[in-house]
Amino acid sequence: MRPAQKSAHFVLYTRPNQLPHARLGVVVAKRFAPRAVTRNTIKRVTRELFRVTALPPIDCVVRLSRPVNSKDQPATTAKLKVELRQELTRLFASQKKAKFPVNPAK
Repeated sequence: MRPAQKSAHFVLYTRPNQLPHARLGVVVAKRFAPRAVTRNTIKRVTRELFRVTALPPIDCVVRLSRPVNSKDQPATTAKLKVELRQELTRLFASQKKAKFPVNPAK
């Protein structure tokens, strides 16, 4: 899969699927979010926004590509959650408008 969209901290990969709904995968590496609380927050926010965004039948993989904080900073803050929501909303919104070719059944 090739990246469909990039933001400051995330890369979104997409591919059409044959199902009537979209599917999501989330990859949050420990080296970019060293605390489990931060990784879980990122996954939770991503899943929440995916559910409320009406996407065409595609497979989406959201990958964290840059560090969001370090062990010196608080694990999660309201500011971090707002920034994550803004970035992810933009990524998913870009796919609502995208045209995907229909693949014949294999």
